[in-house]
Amino acid sequence: MKKVLIVLCALFSIVVVAQRGHKDSNRIGISGGLTQMSIFTDNFNVTPQQGWTGGFHVRGNFYNDWQMSFGMFFTYSNFSVQTRKVVSVVDTNYKLSAVQIYIMPGYVISQNHFNIEFGPVLQINDKLVIDKDQENNFLVDQPLLTAKDIVDVTKINANIYAGINVGVKNFRLRLGYQYGVNNFFNSLNSNEKVPNIGEKFKGNLGIASGQLTIYL
Repeated sequence: MKKVLIVLCALFSIVVVAQRGHKDSNRIGISGGLTQMSIFTDNFNVTPQQGWTGGFHVRGNFYNDWQMSFGMFFTYSNFSVQTRKVVSVVDTNYKLSAVQIYIMPGYVISQNHFNIEFGPVLQINDKLVIDKDQENNFLVDQPLLTAKDIVDVTKINANIYAGINVGVKNFRLRLGYQYGVNNFFNSLNSNEKVPNIGEKFKGNLGIASGQLTIYL
């Protein structure tokens, strides 16, 4: 994961430097905000929790009323699953660190004030992280599994994003939703260390986000 981050940061730095000599329509933005991630799965019940995201992107005019943006964001997401510890039921929190890269078109409704955005997002995931004292809790919905059995999720996710970008020239609010088109839990199906539960692991990400962007 660390090597991937180094390569991505280097690539993004090259793009940012290349944009500095361009006309004002190409803007560099710094963004930060909140997320809420859920997972659509029939294997167990997932409760969405709040997380955060932050990063950089470059936006420029593309064709007529269309713009194109390229960005890289770091995300820290959370969700919880009910587990059983001895005789009590507790909510075990799972933490996901990831990097998101996108190249996204946007349609300009009002110049410098209102854009509609949609497009693909590449998400590179780390393993899920849980507290050490909850690793051996049994999942309420899958009694054959402990909490640590499901941490090795799929490393690459392909998401589809749709949202709006509203505000003024230098300050924008970006509201959007991402849906993961591939199986977030697919790697569990081929992991020999994960007990066989008699069904395939399958889950799709759903990520709502709100970010404030400052354009330089």
